[in-house]
Formats: sequence, structure tokens, C-alpha cells
Amino acid sequence: MKRVTAVVIGAGHAGLAMSHHLARHGIDHVVLERGEVANAWRHERWESLHLLTPNWQCRLPGQSYAGPEPEGFMSMPELIAFLDDYARGLSAPLHTATEVLTLRQVEGGYRIVTNRGEWRCHAAIIATGACQLPVVPAMAAALPPWIMSLTPHAYRRPEQLPEGGVLVIGASATGVQLADELQRSGRSVTLAVGQHLRLPRRYRGRDIQWWLEHAGLLDQRFDEVEDLARARRQPSPQLLGSATPEDLDLNALSERGVRLVGRLAGLVGTRLQFSGSLAVHCTAADLKLARLLDNLDAWAIAHGWHEALPAPERPAPTRVPPRPCLGLDLAAGEIKTVLWATGFRPDFRWLQVPVFDARGRLRHEGGVVAPGLYAMGLPFMRRRKSGAIHGADDDAAELSAHLVAQLALRQRSPSILTN
Repeated sequence: MKRVTAVVIGAGHAGLAMSHHLARHGIDHVVLERGEVANAWRHERWESLHLLTPNWQCRLPGQSYAGPEPEGFMSMPELIAFLDDYARGLSAPLHTATEVLTLRQVEGGYRIVTNRGEWRCHAAIIATGACQLPVVPAMAAALPPWIMSLTPHAYRRPEQLPEGGVLVIGASATGVQLADELQRSGRSVTLAVGQHLRLPRRYRGRDIQWWLEHAGLLDQRFDEVEDLARARRQPSPQLLGSATPEDLDLNALSERGVRLVGRLAGLVGTRLQFSGSLAVHCTAADLKLARLLDNLDAWAIAHGWHEALPAPERPAPTRVPPRPCLGLDLAAGEIKTVLWATGFRPDFRWLQVPVFDARGRLRHEGGVVAPGLYAMGLPFMRRRKSGAIHGADDDAAELSAHLVAQLALRQRSPSILTN
């Protein structure tokens, strides 16, 4: 059994950022990774995926994008190279191909069992990501056997799907991007739309991320919002990272031939049933967008940007079919594939500590899970930007400082670590 002060579990951007800050504080630690650096980006993403944040926003503690296209969007190979380069500059030992099997609390810290041995540590940082397991409704198991059913984790390119129509379930970032790619490949695509977040790629001549960052919205803290649980469940925005900035909202998809239907409500025999709430969801998304743009305009006026930027404009309201389809019979042969873009959740089956709520969700206070146990990279963990690459630096700085304080306290009271 090996001993170390801290163990970081996961070598994605969040775990690597935490390793940087632990080293800065002089805390001896190791980083354990089940596969390779940036493992999920390498093996669990489709081939054409680009980041939704511009290159200038790709920064980790001590390293920022320095290439020729700051307004571009990293492809997966580019992001993997960025993270590989960052990992090579870290001082902590990185143990790849090391899967954590269990983590349990023991006297003075934690015992971590892996496929390559055991570790004892005073503190552990969970940085395994929030998108490890696709969330798929139970009705997926009842689809007819001739229908190909898959999630974005298994999807790589249009050619892997059978010929014929595709039903994409979910209209957040993943759903709209895959619906667009499949429609462009020549397939007939139907998109089932529920609650979603509509954003323009650019507003008044600047990328929407420029606005969100400069207006301070991305730095909003977890203890500043009234309904934190709701904020953490907010769907990912309908955005696309592409060489030519363009919107990817429901209007753009409709213009390209994607058929819009309401949220998938049920499956009876071979017949899919869709909710009649399509217009309601679209109106709600339009209203939220209008409020956001009004707030951004108010910020521009208050901070002297209004006159320097192009005049405000508003996207057209979402156009919905006057009589949207409420049902499809899979026996008719139109749909050959169902792609479940219905969200993701973390995989904490190895975490044998009583830190979960009644719904199985990890309980934490801004990333502080339990004495000596921390999380990184979760949605709106400490700030609205916590789940993004550029959000890891601030979170890791604060949580590593918290750990330093707890370790100092432990030296005075060796039997405990406190919150």
C-alpha cells in the first residue's frame, strides 16, 4: 500500500488543474487516470466535435491558448494535444491505466483500491467528470429490435448508422449538433424538443462567451443564486463551434429540413408519442434569451461599451409547425435509428462514502464533499463556469487552499479533518 497526502482521481482538465495548484502549495500527490490523459475526449466523443467555447477561452492555470486562431474552436485532436502538453508540464506522478475500484473513508483519511494497487491518503479529489454515463429513459429498452438505438457516447460519424431516418431525442447542445450533422449527411432527421437554452453564437459583433465572461455571469457563485439545484440542471446551450461562426438554433435546423416535434412522452407498442408542448418550450426559451440580451445591453451601457459595438438586434422568434407531429409508428419504416441525446450523469459507483442524497446525487458545498474529500469539474460547482475548461483554475485554487487549511488543522488535531 502506497501513501501520499492527496490523490487526484481523473486526468481531464479539472484533475490536471487541481494537480497544478496542489504542487504550488507543496502538497505531495498523485493523479490516477483510468485510461489516458483526456480519456473521455479521446474515446467518448464524435469525430467532428469542436469545443463550444472559443480558443481564447481555453486556459488552465499557467497555460493559455497561444495559437493563430483565438476566435476559432478546438477540434478534439487539438484539445487532446493541448491537455497532453499541459500534463507533461506537471510535477506530480501521473498513473494512467489505473482504474479506481473503491474509495472508502478510514481513520485519518481515505483508502483507495485500484486495479494496480492501493493508496492511503489524507485527502482525495474527485475529478472524473460529469458526463460519464448517458441518461437514457427506460422506454429505450422497449424499442423494436429493428431500430438501432444508441447514445452520443457510442456515436462517431453518420456512416455508422443504417440508411434511413433518424430520431434525435433532446435539443440541447449535443442534440442539435448531431441533428445538424445527420441532416447534412443526407438523412431525414426528426428532433424531439423539450426544455432547452437558446443562445446566439455571436451578439453585436462579439462571441456570446465574450459577453458572458465580461459581464461577470460566468463568475456567479453557487452561494449567490436562489435555486442552485435548478441552476445546476440547466441544459447546455444550443451552440456550435465551427470555422464560420453560425447559429444552431431550431430555426436554423428547420431551414435545413429537420422536422421538429415535442418532447418524447411515451412508447406504446411500436408507436412513439410526442408531447404537444413544443410551442410552450420554444416560447420559454425565446423569453429567456430576450431577458439575457436585455441584461447584456444594460451591462454594455453601464460599462461604456454600448457606443463601441454594433447596434442591438434580436433573433427571430422560434418558428414551430402549426400542427406538429404527435406520434410516429416505428413499424412504418421511416425511422431506422433513435439517438438519445438526453443528457449525462457522473459515475460514482466506486465511491463508498455516504455522501449522496435521496436521488443518488453527490452532496457537496461548492466542491467540498466531506472532510478531506473534494470534487472538481461539476456543473455550477462553485461558479457558473465550473464545468468548463476555463472554470477549473479558480475552483482548483480555492479548493486547494481549503485543503491546505484543513491539513494545517489536522496537524493540530491529528484524528480529524473538518469542513
